Amino acid sequence: MRFKTRLRVTFVVIIVLPLALTVLAFFGIGLYLMNVQKGFPAVQPGYTALTENMQEVVDATDKAFFHLQDQIAKDPSRLADKEYLEQVNSRIARKTTYIIVRKGEELYYAGNREAAEVIFPKLPGYMENDISEDSGFYFDELDKFVKQLDFVFPDGSEGSAFVITKVNSLISRHLLMDMFVAIFLILMLTSLILTWWIHRGVLKPVNELNIAMRKIKEGNFEYSLETDAKGEIGDLYRNYEDMRLRLKETTEENREGQKQNRELVSNISHDLKTPITAIKGYVEGIMDGVADTPEKIDKYIKTIYNKANDMERLINELTYYSGIDNNRIPYNFHRINVADYFGDCVEEVGLDLEQKNIELNYSNLARSDTVVIADPEQMKKVINNIISNSVKYMDKPKGVIDIRIMDEVDSIRIGIEDNGKGIAPKDLPKIFERFYRTDASRNSAQGGSGIGLSIVKKIIEDHGGYIWATSREGEGTCINFVLRKYVELQDENE
Repeated sequence: MRFKTRLRVTFVVIIVLPLALTVLAFFGIGLYLMNVQKGFPAVQPGYTALTENMQEVVDATDKAFFHLQDQIAKDPSRLADKEYLEQVNSRIARKTTYIIVRKGEELYYAGNREAAEVIFPKLPGYMENDISEDSGFYFDELDKFVKQLDFVFPDGSEGSAFVITKVNSLISRHLLMDMFVAIFLILMLTSLILTWWIHRGVLKPVNELNIAMRKIKEGNFEYSLETDAKGEIGDLYRNYEDMRLRLKETTEENREGQKQNRELVSNISHDLKTPITAIKGYVEGIMDGVADTPEKIDKYIKTIYNKANDMERLINELTYYSGIDNNRIPYNFHRINVADYFGDCVEEVGLDLEQKNIELNYSNLARSDTVVIADPEQMKKVINNIISNSVKYMDKPKGVIDIRIMDEVDSIRIGIEDNGKGIAPKDLPKIFERFYRTDASRNSAQGGSGIGLSIVKKIIEDHGGYIWATSREGEGTCINFVLRKYVELQDENE
């Protein structure tokens, strides 16, 4: 539930629930008070009955009633004295309690003449009711409580004295006290319900989110929050989950990057140490006079030169990797003729391979006018890295590398295949990953930073192509990559 809806419901509940419960309490308490009062018979209550404390009504009536009762027992003739009756009526505490005295069928005295004329015709006759000392009767339609005393006037006439009290003239103090307690309990109940509802719907989720955020702060990205709630709370939970997963992924990537960087430093350190050690050894040989002939000196100097080239290659590879990692590889794309370009590349690398006793075979099945858009320098790096990798893992006395260019309608496929030791099926999907090396032993003959093929993949993809490898253990490996042909648009008017 959304916060706006929750606030609207809270507003309505604060008003409607206490009001409804107060009305129910009012009628319930009023009904109870009316029916439990001593000496008051059960009647059908109306609003006026519910607002009056019946015991208070009875007590107010009884005071005058018992006084008249005592007087009748002592000397009933005094009830014929209107001055006496006026004194009794004036001493009644309640303004709405008054006396009526009937002589025969006539109204003899009335403490409230106007009210008496309304109720007088309805009063019971002489000795018509068996009324005990602590009972009375109620006129519901007039809201009057009546007690009756029958006596005989000095002249022998039948007389009746009535003590009449208007019921709804005073709001019951008991009812007010009970209603105060009831309203307090109602407000407490409403507050508890709303507090529980708000806590369950708002505070509890917020506390859970607070705990989850502390877990994130501590680096614990496994603390998940799941909910099917709607509205802002549900959105917060889902946003937290998205943030947690993103942070977890980023953290894992950073850890992997740090691991790879450490591995790169270790690899480069290891691979630099080998040529440096060799250079130091050959230099010391020259300095110590071990190379005592011009032929040996020439051999030592060439070896030093080759080792320095190996170091330069490693450093260049590291610099190039830094450019890849920051997407700062400089590209200078040109339209290049496939036959001419790859023919030159083959001729260039062929001389180096011939010195290493590796046979190079080249075939071009594409048309002579096939053109691609490529960076010549970067593409040369691709060829050199793939061939260098093939040479590195060559295990045959007579190495063979085949370079084939095939026409595939709107693209060309270049395949570079060797007869080396091959790659295990479990390693094949990973050879284009950064720092991955199939040779776990990392001997000096097969060293390297482990980023050569990842550089190749990055360059090919930046050219809009794609690359893959196939291999058979013990037989060799073939690296294939595809480049789109360049098609010059023809003028429609031609």
